[in-house]
Amino acid sequence: MSDTDSFIEEVSEEVRRDKLFATMRKYGWIAVLIVLLLVGGTAYREFRFAADEKLAQETGDAILAALELESSNDRAKALGEIQSSDLAGKAIIGLLQAAESSLAIDNSSSFEILESLETSGLSVAYVQLANFKKLLLEDSGLSTEARISEFESISESASPYRLFAEEQLALIELSSGDRKAARKRLSGIFEDASASKSLRQRVSQLIIILGETQKPSGN
Repeated sequence: MSDTDSFIEEVSEEVRRDKLFATMRKYGWIAVLIVLLLVGGTAYREFRFAADEKLAQETGDAILAALELESSNDRAKALGEIQSSDLAGKAIIGLLQAAESSLAIDNSSSFEILESLETSGLSVAYVQLANFKKLLLEDSGLSTEARISEFESISESASPYRLFAEEQLALIELSSGDRKAARKRLSGIFEDASASKSLRQRVSQLIIILGETQKPSGN
């Protein structure tokens, strides 16, 4: 390379360097801002995670403390005082409170709690569970006809409580003296491939009690 070519190359390099520095001076703050945003965002996420974890732990401790109280009334009252910003947390607290109210022979309060859970924007799984537990409550203000209608609706759906709703309908039929209808319904539950082992055992025992000499066939 000649001296002229070398000189031109050096000048070109200087020009490129000057342009780069000028660009950095002009737009460098954007890069700095991006870095700060990334660092700040990471720090905020870590802070939120720690705060949520602490809140979840405090809620869990409060639930355990409430469940350790001596009477169902006290447990229900203590659970009702626990606040949770998390929908799943609210659902768990509500279901526990409803259960304790039911144990305290306060089915009307249990009914109200479960009914409020159905309309509180929870996921379908929690809504279905709250609805089914609400229908299990007797002397809660819901008529037998209404309970039958809702149990029938569940039994005809794809709900995970479909067969349990059938079981409750059979029990209602038994209580009303319709043993033939109850036996037929219980046999249908027993023969259903999706019936759990424990459900089959309960149904089998009821069928035998109703006068069958043998358990129904099935797996």
